[in-house]
Amino acid sequence: MPWQALHEILPQTRLLDSVAEFTVHRDIDALDHSLVLSLAELVEASSVALCKRTDETDNALEMIALCVPDEHNKLTVEAIGMPVVESYASDLDAVITELEPRSIDNGDGLYTLIVPVQREHRAIGALVIQAERNLDDMVALVEGFGRIYANYTALLNESERDKLTGLFNRRTFEQRLQRLLKRKRLQRARAAAEIAAGAERRIDGEVGSVWLAILDIDHFKRINDNFGHVYGDEVILLLAQMMRSSFRQTDVLFRFGGEEFVVLLGSLDEATARAALQRFRERVASHIFPQVGHVTVSIGYANIGESDYPEIVLDRADKALYFAKQNGRNCLHGYEALAEAGALAPTSAGSIDLF
Repeated sequence: MPWQALHEILPQTRLLDSVAEFTVHRDIDALDHSLVLSLAELVEASSVALCKRTDETDNALEMIALCVPDEHNKLTVEAIGMPVVESYASDLDAVITELEPRSIDNGDGLYTLIVPVQREHRAIGALVIQAERNLDDMVALVEGFGRIYANYTALLNESERDKLTGLFNRRTFEQRLQRLLKRKRLQRARAAAEIAAGAERRIDGEVGSVWLAILDIDHFKRINDNFGHVYGDEVILLLAQMMRSSFRQTDVLFRFGGEEFVVLLGSLDEATARAALQRFRERVASHIFPQVGHVTVSIGYANIGESDYPEIVLDRADKALYFAKQNGRNCLHGYEALAEAGALAPTSAGSIDLF
């Protein structure tokens, strides 16, 4: 085969291999990492960052994945939830708003290319690439990867959501929990680094803990029996909407099936987490649902250690929920306080089926 023909085929093969490599993943975290790694290898960049909105309804951006070479010049991917680098923050905002790529000469031998990642004519994030050469010839390539990524994440997001409520479904629970714990570890490491550099900051107070709460609609079977499943589904849908508006965008909300919901509350101390759950319980109790009237929820919650298995934490929160159900309903209880008081029977079992 002539050299020129071989020279043209090899880059195309490499490109196709990269697309096949990053679309093989079935969870978004792995897809994020594979995307920046593939682009870093293809573009031969100094760094590739994927910045995304923290929530579909929020304009705030954070760095989700960052690919840089390590001390041995091997490409590595890190960063979930890091702040956007200030040096290009204003350009990034402009790209997100205008939906147009922007090429920047940094003046220090580095060039920056920022390309929006769009879905349905709205930016869901952007790719920020830095290299030791002008990257204008790479705009089409990066835009193409951005389109593939946006389309593929839309499919993955649909498979991760409960069909009725749009909340995350049970199959995504462990992945989302690990992501939240990783975010906590990174926050703690950054806080420790700031303190070491002389900043005044309380690590425990600002980073806090991660909490898992199980919410269960009281006497839900009666609602279905007395009013029908259509009104039962409406109660579930309205409750999901109230969850979205009651908890923070960084908290993760699930429907586990039937009338059972789970909330992961990150970076809070117990008093703050308990207060947020209590406010939600009171809000539900005071709301009048169409046709049905008043509905209440019982809530059990537990602390999540960084080395805890998901099923263990679910079991703790479920024991607290079971206690709430057995002691009046429409109330909130924490596993740790109940265990310390000796209020939990060792054989108690709740309604959540473990993995």
